[in-house]
This record gives sequence, structure tokens and C-alpha cells, in this order.
Amino acid sequence: MITSNLNLAIHELVNDGIVAIPTETVYGLAGNARNETALRKIFILKNRPFYNPLIVHIRSSAYLNTVAQNIPEIAMKLARHFWPGPLTLVLEKQMDISDLVTAGKNTVAVRVPNHALTLELLNQLEFPLAAPSANPFGSISPTSAQHVQNYFGKKLKVIVEGGNCERGIESTIIGFEENQPVLYRHGSISMEEIEKVAGSVKVIVKNEHDPQAPGMLSRHYAPITTTYLTNNVPELTKQFPQKKIGVLMFKDSIKAKGIAKVEVLSEAGNIQEAAKNLYAALHRLDKANLDLIIAERFPNEDLGRSINDRLERAIKKG
Repeated sequence: MITSNLNLAIHELVNDGIVAIPTETVYGLAGNARNETALRKIFILKNRPFYNPLIVHIRSSAYLNTVAQNIPEIAMKLARHFWPGPLTLVLEKQMDISDLVTAGKNTVAVRVPNHALTLELLNQLEFPLAAPSANPFGSISPTSAQHVQNYFGKKLKVIVEGGNCERGIESTIIGFEENQPVLYRHGSISMEEIEKVAGSVKVIVKNEHDPQAPGMLSRHYAPITTTYLTNNVPELTKQFPQKKIGVLMFKDSIKAKGIAKVEVLSEAGNIQEAAKNLYAALHRLDKANLDLIIAERFPNEDLGRSINDRLERAIKKG
């Protein structure tokens, strides 16, 4: 059920249930981060492997030391600058944080979401929320309550209606090695923004077998439809003369034989708008009964780097 009634969500959460919540990035599938029954329900409903850790959502940076310890000063600097917001920090966990949350590691991923409704919810709860994206594992992330409803239907009792997500792609994930920042996942805050605050950042992304943080698997965020990523959309479309093709473009539309549907992410060429619209456009293309999707590669800078990261993980050549 899609609802804006937080009391329904609270009832589910305090009774070991799970609900979908809005954030500024994507919708999350949330449960009590201190309740293993709820945590297992998240993994089972998503069909998410237990070796892939979850992100813990807290009400404010003042609550951080209840889930993490030995926090580097540079981490606090980043938290002060970006929270509430789409930055996840990977820190040494408090001992009472479940291994289900951390995939057995001694670190926990944590952030403060920047969405008024979810912050209100967190402030009414006595526990933090573990919340990966509210989609079946590996599928396109949801940026609206309806996306979540389409995925889970009656399997999920409460979906909190919070409108379309403002950022549209997941949080940037930063860890620390010898108190120096390490990038585990590109996200809604660009590398350039992070480095203005933290200095040079080492990049470690994608780890298929032992992910240090959420979002590090190479196959993720993917449509069911066979998807290609290219620097030259017109040339690639020529290779599929008998196919019904959908095209995902940054700012310019395209007409060519075989192209049945075009999604332009930002006619103004605004990279933030493109990021916001990315997943919704992929959802529409994936439901358009196409033979394949061809996506245009973005300029590999700023948020374009994050969008390319998502599109690269969506590739599934048939």
C-alpha cells in the first residue's frame, strides 16, 4: 500500500516488519537495523546475497557514535559538510551492530538521508534503519513509490509516499584507510565535490566476491532488456537493422531507422537533472517491449562519472 501515513510505517517497523521509504537518492527497503528478523526479511524480499552489506540510516550526525566508533576526524568533516545528504561513510562498527548489516565485516556503512518525511520517521523511532534500495537485487533502482509498488505489489504492506527522488542515483560511498578517504561507489556527490572537502581520494570500486561496501558488484542497477553503452549511438543502431530499439540520450534527441523510443535525460544539458531522471527513464524503456536499449555514454567528469558507472553495470549483452 502506498501511503503518506507514517504511523502505519512505524507500526510495521516496531513489529519486526519492513517498509519502503523515500530518500533524496532512491527509495529504500527499510527495517530495524538492530533486529535480525527484520534484517533477514530485507535480504529475502530483495533476493539480496548476505555477503552484500547494508547501509544504516540515522537521524543525525549526533547519532553516529551509536553505530560507529573510532571515527576519523576527516570522516566527521565530511559528515558535517554533506549530512543530511547522499554521502555514506564506511566506519568501524559498534560491537552491537549485527553481522547481517555488515556482512560479517568490522565496518558499517552509515548516512543521514536528506528527505523530510524519512527524517521525521527516524526521529520517531528508537532505532536506526537498515535500508538498501527497494528493488529486487540487481534491478533498476526505484525513484518513485510506484516503482516500488510495481516490483513488490502486496508483498510489501507499506510504501511511504515521498514523491519522486530529487537526486535520482544512490549515495556516494567513502571509506577510510589509515584515516585517508577511499571511494567505494560513485554517487550523487561527485568526486570533485568530495575532494574539495577531503583532499585526494583513492578509488576502489567494484568487488564481485568480497564487497567492502554496498554497491560494489559489477552487475547492478540493470534493466531486463539487453542494454548497450556507447560513445556513438547512431553507429551502433546500424548494427541492429531488424531490432526495435530504445535509446537513452543525455541532451540531444535522435531519429533513425529502428529507433522506437527515445528518452532524453536533460534537454538543457544539466547533469544534475540527467542524474535525477536516469532510473525513471530506464524503467520506461524497460517496459516498452523493446529488443534492446542503447545508452549514450556521458562526459566522464562530475556526475557524468556516476551516471556512466550505473550504465556500465546495466550492460547485459544478449
